[in-house]
Amino acid sequence: MGIDKYMYALGRGFRGVRQALDDARHVDPARAARDVTPPQAPAGAQGQAQGQAKDRAHDQAPAQPRLNNGPPLARDPLVLGRRTLVMGIVNVTPDSFSDGGQWFDASRAIAHGQQLAAEGADILDIGGESTRPGAAPVSTDDEIARVIPVIHALVRSTRAHISIDTMKAPVAHAAIEAGATIINDVWGFQFDADAARVAAGANAHCVLMHNRRADDPNVDIYAEVVAFLSRSVDIALKAGVARERIVIDPGIGFGKTHAQSFEMIRRLPDLRAHFGLPVLLGASRKRCIGVASGVEIAAERVAGSVCAHVWGAMHGVDIVRVHDVFAHVQALGVLRAIEQSGKDHV
Repeated sequence: MGIDKYMYALGRGFRGVRQALDDARHVDPARAARDVTPPQAPAGAQGQAQGQAKDRAHDQAPAQPRLNNGPPLARDPLVLGRRTLVMGIVNVTPDSFSDGGQWFDASRAIAHGQQLAAEGADILDIGGESTRPGAAPVSTDDEIARVIPVIHALVRSTRAHISIDTMKAPVAHAAIEAGATIINDVWGFQFDADAARVAAGANAHCVLMHNRRADDPNVDIYAEVVAFLSRSVDIALKAGVARERIVIDPGIGFGKTHAQSFEMIRRLPDLRAHFGLPVLLGASRKRCIGVASGVEIAAERVAGSVCAHVWGAMHGVDIVRVHDVFAHVQALGVLRAIEQSGKDHV
């Protein structure tokens, strides 16, 4: 069967989608869109600090993943709006901007996902293709081969909801079959509209993110994001995705200047009010955080990332997508305690 076991027919009895996608798209538009810090070769004190940060990250993960070939574990329903949920990032890639290569091996990725779940992640976002500038293209087959063993293991060893970070319908479908319940698309169903039909058919939640091929300091970024996400929401609804299953993401760092990224964080309440939909904020370790904080090494931008996400939580963000789960769970727990204290005294 090979890859065919993961393909879908969409009710038409054929399995040619993969080839059509690969033939039609020689250039991935997401390659030039993400404003992130590329991997750097260790040099001097910076290289030493980077190496120490990687060592700490490796030490935090279990030495061996817990494997289980039994049925998926039961999960509570995904409830949005009650509190800000934490989505932990699991990059099964050799070249992601912040942690590329650390979790590329499937066993390490599984162990990392289990660690993030143990730290309190509500959702694990599994990605098999980096969207940083200059990243090598990944075929549909390779992307599926990277993420499916990880998803298969994590749905059987954790109770976190599983999200697939992809813009390709065949990958999304394979992930749904393996147990994922969320499709996180960095092109908001505008790279591959068939992904919307996959989401609809599975009654999956979907995260629709704004993206651009390149940043433009002269563009009205808020108007641009609203127009783009309006198209994405329309694609989802026309494909049959239930409105209550849609989450929107302003795409911090994707085709935006640093100033535009911060403007979109500041205007998250406006975005949420305009669409009346849940919002995801993903500012974790982004270059704009480094510029504002003066921290060059991406892995050391934890405090700045927490600050951005706590601000988002205070202004109605439903999900934060993060590398450093433990720090965010702790910060959001304190925020909830403070807010609840105010309610107790009303």
